[in-house]
Amino acid sequence: MRALAPELFYALSTPHYSLRVRGSAFLWGSAGIANDLSFDKPLILHVRNDPTGEPIAIETVAASGARHKIGTLGPGESVSLPIQKIAGVAASCKGETMVGCIIQS
Repeated sequence: MRALAPELFYALSTPHYSLRVRGSAFLWGSAGIANDLSFDKPLILHVRNDPTGEPIAIETVAASGARHKIGTLGPGESVSLPIQKIAGVAASCKGETMVGCIIQS
């Protein structure tokens, strides 16, 4: 059996996914999480908006329901966010776009 190149192995072992955002969607977490989550070392959520998509607004969501606006990503833009003491990260879009996410520990 042939060994995987280190960079390919890392990509396969790192949680990654993409989702369609129409209106509003959680990129990580959920409105159903009852407590803000904390980690010994914050997770990093890397978010990339599709180059042909619509702009998205990104915000963190606390278990209390409080929302904190992070900012806006245009088509093809990306940002990395620490995941610490929150219940979710949400994105909203006036139209529709695909958003790619990678969680790094």
